[in-house]
Amino acid sequence: MNTKYLRKIVFENDFREGRYFDYSIQTLIVLSLITFSLETIPNLNDKVLKGIAFFELFSIIIFTFEYLLRIFLSKKKLKYIFSFYGIIDVLAILPFYLNNAIDLRSIRIFRLFRLLRTLKLFRDGNAVKTFTLAYEDIKAELMMFSTISLFIIYVSSMGIYYFENDLQPDKFGSIFHCLWWATVTLTSVGYGDAYPITIGGKIFTSIIIIIGIGIIAVPTGLIASAMTKISEDNKQTK
Repeated sequence: MNTKYLRKIVFENDFREGRYFDYSIQTLIVLSLITFSLETIPNLNDKVLKGIAFFELFSIIIFTFEYLLRIFLSKKKLKYIFSFYGIIDVLAILPFYLNNAIDLRSIRIFRLFRLLRTLKLFRDGNAVKTFTLAYEDIKAELMMFSTISLFIIYVSSMGIYYFENDLQPDKFGSIFHCLWWATVTLTSVGYGDAYPITIGGKIFTSIIIIIGIGIIAVPTGLIASAMTKISEDNKQTK
């Protein structure tokens, strides 16, 4: 098997062998995430724990081999190493090697790095490519809308602070405390842990909720429209 054909298998998924390679890696990712979840079950017997440890070692060997293979086959090796998925690939296996070199059992956040394997599932999906092209097409609009949204969240925090601070200093103690309320209200989540009790606060909140509908709807509409356009262009190209 020559290098050119092997590169095609690893980096392309528009033919049978490439799809088999992708499906194999994706299946291993899903299984490794299942074992990650199993580890959280209390009082597992030793046989199950040994089985989980063995599978983790097996998956790490495969993921490491895949990472090194991608570096070897890449025409621009440094570009792959420092690319988004190159960094994801190394972070997905890094906790295993760090844990064996340094005792990281007390730093549980390193274990969460294993969840980054999930992102590997989307490496070559056509839907992801469509979404990426759509994002590039509307990037400026989304950046502008994100800036406006952050401004509205801050203004909302200021408004509810002045309406509710005197009567609810424990929940609306400062503008920084109010940022949580503004975020969950504008995104229409509304946990109910903090809510207005003054007439002015209720009226202000009603206005914010209406604005929040737009904050969710506008970027969703932009992305959907851009993805539809990309999909139609792809169909016309074919």
